[in-house]
Amino acid sequence: MTPEISETTGTPETYAPSGPASHRRRRWNKVPEVTAYFWVIKVLCTTVGETAADLLNEKLGLGLTGVSLLMSVLLAAVLAAQFRTRAYRPGVYWLAVALISVVGTLISDNLTDNLGVPLETSTTVFAVALAVVFVAWYRSERTLSIHHVDTVRRETFYWLAVLFTFALGTAAGDLVAERMDLGYWISAGLFALAIAAVAVAHFPLGLNAVWSFWIAYVLTRPLGASVGDYLSQPTADGGLGLGTVVTSVLFLAVILGLVVFLMVTRRDVTEGDRVAPQVAG
Repeated sequence: MTPEISETTGTPETYAPSGPASHRRRRWNKVPEVTAYFWVIKVLCTTVGETAADLLNEKLGLGLTGVSLLMSVLLAAVLAAQFRTRAYRPGVYWLAVALISVVGTLISDNLTDNLGVPLETSTTVFAVALAVVFVAWYRSERTLSIHHVDTVRRETFYWLAVLFTFALGTAAGDLVAERMDLGYWISAGLFALAIAAVAVAHFPLGLNAVWSFWIAYVLTRPLGASVGDYLSQPTADGGLGLGTVVTSVLFLAVILGLVVFLMVTRRDVTEGDRVAPQVAG
């Protein structure tokens, strides 16, 4: 067991595998290091999640519920592949994030459009659900650090948290952009300023690294969605009128390019995992 510095307490801490033997097989960290590449791809995925959800709903003719079921099945398949890997794989990981972005958007849209749930209610429910996941994660593992997502249980908590951050970000973003009538561009600027405030609170003021990460993670969802809507929506509605097809293809191409770059350079692999995981399945 290797002592690490806890991101929640700042004191030395030993991370040991826990739980049943099936959870203790040797695996490396399953998520990328938090670099500039991480945040760029995350925002791009949130943008694609917004525009792709709209595109699929318009073009497939399955209705919002049908599209939601289809994308949920695809997400389940990709997550199954993600759980089977023993180390971080950029292609599988970021495909899962992109699909969760779409599914998170569709969940929120279903509640609002099909079931008539007010945005205030869905935002509150998703916030509570995310808090429950964090509490259960911390009670089980004594950390919320993404630098030690190296067991099945920790990875399960991680992906549940990611799903609820996307759903929460969608509902909160729609609440700000639509109910407060700020428009897409002003909403994007507002969320960008909120993220900048988190960065200032973390770096100069010493806000806890784990909480800084997750707060910023939630805020990037409505930021990306606002940017996606601004680019894709008609000019009459306050957008640039590029359409969901052009916007989705453009951002997917950039995501693909960055992921291929990271697969080759391994610049977002945890330092201690750079050599051994190359032979892991």
